[in-house]
Formats: sequence, structure tokens, C-alpha cells
Amino acid sequence: MKRVLIPTDFSDNAWNAVQYALALFKEEACTFYLLNTYTPAIAHSRFMATSFEDGVLTNAAHECSKNGLAKVLKRITDTHVNNKHKFETISSFSLLIDEVLETVSEHNIDLVLLGTKGASGLEEVFMGSNTVRIIKAVKDCPVLAIPQNFDYIKPTEIAFATDFNRFYTISELKPVIDLAKSFDAVVRIVHVQYELKALTELQQFNLSMLRKYLGDVEHYVHTVSELNSVSKTLEKFAEELDIHLLAMLQYQHSYMERLTREPVVKRIAFHTNTPLLVIPELSLRTSVKKKTQETSFSN
Repeated sequence: MKRVLIPTDFSDNAWNAVQYALALFKEEACTFYLLNTYTPAIAHSRFMATSFEDGVLTNAAHECSKNGLAKVLKRITDTHVNNKHKFETISSFSLLIDEVLETVSEHNIDLVLLGTKGASGLEEVFMGSNTVRIIKAVKDCPVLAIPQNFDYIKPTEIAFATDFNRFYTISELKPVIDLAKSFDAVVRIVHVQYELKALTELQQFNLSMLRKYLGDVEHYVHTVSELNSVSKTLEKFAEELDIHLLAMLQYQHSYMERLTREPVVKRIAFHTNTPLLVIPELSLRTSVKKKTQETSFSN
């Protein structure tokens, strides 16, 4: 059974991510973990009385968290009937990132799924975003970020962005392969080049191995010239080919690292209309763990 972690702050954006998850995995047996965290910083916000003792404020925040999760769960059960799906709620007095990491480890989570927010203040919102922090912090499973107001579309067109400079393992590619097979999707391998030139011998080898791993999954290779940034190039590619999901691997010098570090390319994670699947680079520890558990992204 698949285990999916969905952090929520009870916003419309978070609810939209829940709806996406329920639709994406409607044919699979899943346990969904709905997570909300609260901290003293929340308890001492300007919306609550600051004259209370810390314990009273913390208890009030705890009740707010538990009640919020109960409302989300009732909303799900009122609108969603699927015997394959189970739900658990987690209300935690903790920092969000810490609790996400602990929950992923404790419950052997297969996927973290959450919403992203669009805003006009790109610099501040991007750097302060919990989505980016989770993407950077989670190492043991993929993270799927759903754009604000995105309506679920069956992902029959999946883009996998790569520069072919790194050798991918079959385990790292498994989330993309499993999704493609589950939805009979086309995988479009997209390579963004600053200037058009022939692939090096190493890049050609990595491409050949990538295609070998994809096997009978229908796939195509697209080489595109970089516009003013990698993010803009991928965003344009997704729009023109009607991509339903964009996948990347997170590793040193990867496209994903560039998207979360370079000011000029901060838009893609939060201002594209395409869900973003970020796959962490597998460490030896993670590889052994996955092999031992014999779990997969789709089963």
C-alpha cells in the first residue's frame, strides 16, 4: 500500500493538493497522512491573546490544529468515497520541516504531496516558502508540488528535464516510469542547452541508459535552446506541449538546484501551471532501505 504524506495549513491551496492526491491515486490502495504542525510562534501571533501563559497558548494552538484536521477529514469523507483509501491525521507541536522528515522516516512515506502558492513578491515568497524547504530537505522519497488553483488532469504527458551530465539509476527513475505506466503516459525528455551543440560521449551514454530504463514506455527526446533562464524555457516547453507533470532529479548542479538557488530562475516552482515532481538523489542508505522494504512508487 502506498503511503502519501500531505502537509496542510487548512488553506484553499492545501485543500486543492488533497483533491489532486485523491484523484491521482484513485485506483491505488493508499494511506494518506494529513499533517499539521503548530509552534509557539503561531500561538503568539497577533491573532491570539499574548497575556496567556505559554502552556495555555500551546494548548489552544493544539486544539486549533486538531480541529482543523478533523474538518479536513470530514470534508474528504463527505465528498470522497473510495474503499482503497485510508486516512490518518497528525497534529504536531514541531517545526514543519522537522516533522515532515520524522514522519517520512517513521511511516516509510512513498511520496510527499503539497500545494505551492503563487504571489507577486517572488523574492520574499520563494525564499520563505515551506515548499522549497521541503524539496531541499526530503531525501528519502519524491516530493510532488501542486500549483495553486491547478485542476487535476490525468498525467498522460510527462516531461523529464535533464542535461545528461549525470548517470541516473533505475531506482531514481522509478517514480517517473511508474507514473508513465500507470497512466499510459508519454515521457518527453527535455534537454535545455545554453547553446546548441552535440552531446559529449558521456552525455550520449547517459541518454542511452535513460532510454534503456524507460524501455517500452513511449518517450521522445527534445533539445531546446535556453531562453533567458532555465525556468522560463521549461515553462514555455510545458505550455507548448501541454505537459501535465514536470519531473526533475535533485542533485548537485542539477536543474532543480539551479531553480532553487539562482534569483533569475525562481519562478518555475511557484509560477508554472504544471505540477512539479522532484526526485531526490538516492544515497546508499536510502537505496538499501528501499531494496529491503521492496516498496515502489506505484504499488
